[in-house]
Amino acid sequence: MVGSVVSMRGLLRVWRSVYGTIGWRVRGIKPLSQGVALTGQASEVGARIRELREARALSLSALARRSGLGKATLSGLEAGTRNPTLETLYAVTTALGVPLTAALAPPGAAPGTASGAAVDARLLDRYEDDEAVTETYRVRVRAGAAQHSAAHAPGTREHLTVLAGTVLAGTATAPVRLAPGDAHTWPADVPHLYRATAADAEAILLVRYPA
Repeated sequence: MVGSVVSMRGLLRVWRSVYGTIGWRVRGIKPLSQGVALTGQASEVGARIRELREARALSLSALARRSGLGKATLSGLEAGTRNPTLETLYAVTTALGVPLTAALAPPGAAPGTASGAAVDARLLDRYEDDEAVTETYRVRVRAGAAQHSAAHAPGTREHLTVLAGTVLAGTATAPVRLAPGDAHTWPADVPHLYRATAADAEAILLVRYPA
């Protein structure tokens, strides 16, 4: 199933049918400012990744093999001396079998902002039930580059609603052009991408991981 494009009128119905009822609201959020890959949280993120790795009795070498990252990269990440990008964070959390928020922000902490090749993402909310973990992000897709995301954990789905600008998003083999008010859902357990077709674009992204 590739996904579908819907208008804003059907957005609430789609969110409820695909993700269930999620208690969050976005009010007066200003556009994201471009900054470092992970704003002011490198050491905290590194400590959480180390805890997750050790809880699974994985060595750095084993996690490097699973994630496809270099051992030196992981060592610097855990030590807080490397500022991880979205690509790195997704590679690590997918290899550990946890949602992105497991590394990005602990319960009750201020939301983090992470950046990749073309996307700046700010965590807005995290909702967990018996079936899945759903993360909500405010994202900016920067013009002039593409964000190529590797496959996430099996069963993961993403849902993007464009607020401003025009975005090409979806699976790598069948991305969809989205204008303001459009929404698109696709399986995120296959390679997928985001690309702003002209100027920077703003959107809300929901990522749903099976529990």
